[in-house]
Amino acid sequence: MFRRPLEPGEGLWIEPCSSIHMLGMRFAIDAVFLDRDGRVLKVARGVRPWLGLAAARGARAVIELPAGSAAAIQPGDRLETAPAP
Repeated sequence: MFRRPLEPGEGLWIEPCSSIHMLGMRFAIDAVFLDRDGRVLKVARGVRPWLGLAAARGARAVIELPAGSAAAIQPGDRLETAPAP
């Protein structure tokens, strides 16, 4: 909250988390909600600053990305993490 916008390629992984609010945010984001196995439960695209809310029943984590970054991600996809190069 109250931070600069995310740059392309940046994101924020929040765990445990099943819901987010945008109070104090100055920019829109895409939010990708994941279950315990890294499977996408929901993609909330373009969550609006200050007013936006998003949640997913059963979510274990959420990845916040710059708005538009999750265009190719769909519920049912499985995301895996890897160390940064």
